[in-house]
Amino acid sequence: MGHNDLMGQAEDVADQFLRLTKQYLPHLARLCLISTFLEDGVRMWFQWSEQSDYISATWNCGWFLASCFVLINLLGQLGGCVLILSRNLVQYACFALFGIIALQTVAYSILWDVKFLMRNLALGGGLLLLLAESRGEGKSMFAGVPSLGESSPKQYMQLGGRVLLVLMFMTLLHFELNLITILQNLVGTALIVLVAVGFKTKLAALTLVLWLAWINLFFNAFWTVPTYKPMHDFLKYDFFQTTSVIGGLLLVVALGPGGVSMDEKKKEW
Repeated sequence: MGHNDLMGQAEDVADQFLRLTKQYLPHLARLCLISTFLEDGVRMWFQWSEQSDYISATWNCGWFLASCFVLINLLGQLGGCVLILSRNLVQYACFALFGIIALQTVAYSILWDVKFLMRNLALGGGLLLLLAESRGEGKSMFAGVPSLGESSPKQYMQLGGRVLLVLMFMTLLHFELNLITILQNLVGTALIVLVAVGFKTKLAALTLVLWLAWINLFFNAFWTVPTYKPMHDFLKYDFFQTTSVIGGLLLVVALGPGGVSMDEKKKEW
């Protein structure tokens, strides 16, 4: 009984938090979600020559094509971010950012690096949730009307988004044999499974958000490392990628898990 009481209290706190932040949460979620694209787009501008040199050397494609690649990355990412934040043509913006993720995955040979590949897939998961949200808004005028055939593409997008977000967490699990690390891994894995299957989803996602935010500020504090050190760029990349996944999880908190989830099925039992 005590365990259920505790769970109930935690869910009440989560619900209370949601009620207080209802208006701001989706905006904060979107801002966090696109942060990695925003940072990368700006980086393309400031590191134009390094990036084009790298692509030119790696693919042997010449200066012009390498510059086109950097330009597409810059305009695609910054343009997509502006559209998403201004709530215009969100679906097209999401597709553009999907394209950029795919392009970078190939161009930077990320396919062969499991950690980076998982992170890119997790970013895709966040975009899927954004896409589901933008699809939902178009139909919100019938919010109270029960619709027919509820297993819509939107719900499968939400499911796919949740499952892909989980991949980010897999990259954060540390395989060291000490008690704290093992505990962290166990708790993290449990929360992730809850989010993926959609059980007590809002509470699990909110807990993950707080935990990830702490990990991010503690382990990825790129501002403490001088800019000329390579570590600065690595930590900065990790920081913004993690922030984007936090944004995806905040969307899960704000929108709920969607129809294809245990929380939803529970209502039918």
